[in-house]
Amino acid sequence: MVRRRSSTSHAGRPTPPGASTRWPRHVFSQGSDPDPRFSLANERTFLAWIRTSLALFAAGVALEAVNLPIVPGLRRASAIVLILLGVAAPAQAWFGWVRTELALRRGRGLPPPLMAVPVGGGLMLVGVLVLLGLIL
Repeated sequence: MVRRRSSTSHAGRPTPPGASTRWPRHVFSQGSDPDPRFSLANERTFLAWIRTSLALFAAGVALEAVNLPIVPGLRRASAIVLILLGVAAPAQAWFGWVRTELALRRGRGLPPPLMAVPVGGGLMLVGVLVLLGLIL
């Protein structure tokens, strides 16, 4: 059986075994390992935001590529908003994963998603633009 030494971080707290080899170090050097189910759920949320990003990109490209009876300027604006939201979603995925993993490791409450309101607002804007584009 191999024994691992527990080193001490710069803050004087014990560093979890293997923390120096796991990336990102600034996350895994904090606190202690949570129940793996929570970390895996956090990873699934990360992947859900990535899937959301892909769907937003696809919707933006499809809206511009398919010849729909929508006023061209409003269609293009809707496509641009969808693609910009698709760019923002991976940022939520990454920063949300880091913030949640740190909260789990430190035994603190979970942080709210930073991009949920902007993404929801952006989708509402797209809906209004497409509706106006169909009516006009």
